Amino acid sequence: MNLTHFNPFRDSNLSLFKDFDGFFNRFRSEMDDDMSFQSIARSDWIPAVDINETDDEYLLTVEIPQVDKDDIKVEISNGMLNIDGERKYEHEDMKAHRIERFYGKFHRSFRIPENIKEDKIHADHKNGVLYVTLPKIAGKEPARLKIEVH
Repeated sequence: MNLTHFNPFRDSNLSLFKDFDGFFNRFRSEMDDDMSFQSIARSDWIPAVDINETDDEYLLTVEIPQVDKDDIKVEISNGMLNIDGERKYEHEDMKAHRIERFYGKFHRSFRIPENIKEDKIHADHKNGVLYVTLPKIAGKEPARLKIEVH
């Protein structure tokens, strides 16, 4: 059985879709300053993330099944928490009939509040889930500025 992949965005016989690649390339170049768009553009897939908060900490829960902890990098840079990694395709020697899971590199970035103890951030990888704990500085709330509505 031979599988044929149809991609209407690259099929030259469909005039409606002829310039989609050019459109998206122009759109991407105009959005280079948007951090969230850059994260998507640099990723082959995007793992789901939950962010929860208690009085003492924030907890990020990142679903990354089949990603080895050695293939994950978590770092803080310029007030951003960056999570990078890669899920490798392990069946390259086999003929694939259907592939519904995503493989390759991923990147997620999150701006962290000012009331975080950056040197106490902790990450655990267990059963395909990455848990990143961001402890809060006791008594310090993120800066808030009230804007008057006219």
